[in-house]
Amino acid sequence: MRDSGSPRVDAESDFMRARRQQFLAALAARLRNDTDDVVQSLSFDEVVEALGRRAEHYLGIKVIPLDAIVGSVDKMRDFDRRFRPTSAVSRQRWERLSRASRTGEDIPPIDVYQIGDYYFVRDGHHRVSVARSLKLDVIEARVTAIETFLAPVGIAARSDLELKYWRRIMLQRVPFTGEARAAVAVDDPFDYGVIAETVEAWATRTMHAEGAYMDKRTMAARWYAEEFAPVVKLIEEAGVRGDDERPAEAYLRVAGERYRLIRDHAWDAEIMDAVRHKGKKRR
Repeated sequence: MRDSGSPRVDAESDFMRARRQQFLAALAARLRNDTDDVVQSLSFDEVVEALGRRAEHYLGIKVIPLDAIVGSVDKMRDFDRRFRPTSAVSRQRWERLSRASRTGEDIPPIDVYQIGDYYFVRDGHHRVSVARSLKLDVIEARVTAIETFLAPVGIAARSDLELKYWRRIMLQRVPFTGEARAAVAVDDPFDYGVIAETVEAWATRTMHAEGAYMDKRTMAARWYAEEFAPVVKLIEEAGVRGDDERPAEAYLRVAGERYRLIRDHAWDAEIMDAVRHKGKKRR
């Protein structure tokens, strides 16, 4: 932290430095053709919508790492992902807090929501911005924890939220658990809708054939054990899974080829041979 001996001058320098860093970071992102969500702070509401809210509870006042604060409840446009100010609109307030921090005044705790290892600011955006500018590592906060339907991991940017959202919708329609939940993962958000429809169609055919109803959990467990796992094994044995393909992606691709070839839902070695030969012709 630079110190000229004048808290007012230093606070002004702090703000100008933060604005300059924000401008250069935004410029570099545009030159790299990065999307805005790489530099823009995450929206708490968008994250909760993607992951699904289950419950919340107050944890009290804690000291939290500044680097773990990644988003905002309602000030996304005012600060970037590193909480540098994106304009000079609140410069006076920012500099007043900077002077207070430099002169050792008591700064009240900020208010945050915690989702896993991520924190989102409810109140105290300027305090976070100033603390980051002064190279502090931690800040005092009133913490309210949010429990979510999906595990809050793998969220590097806002673009990751679409995949999370559609995975949550799929898991609410088809409640996979344990090994099945981990195995049925894809990289294209659209595929989660296809998986849900595929499982539900399989369950409808099975219930009609058996003359018995199955609930959602039974549907998910039986489809994984009786359809997905055996078919993925066939795909592996037939050598028709792509090098970078996830098991669920391979299943969807091969299932689509199978139905186009024979207009049936059966599985056997001859079908795998047909899929393999069709793939060779395309190459």
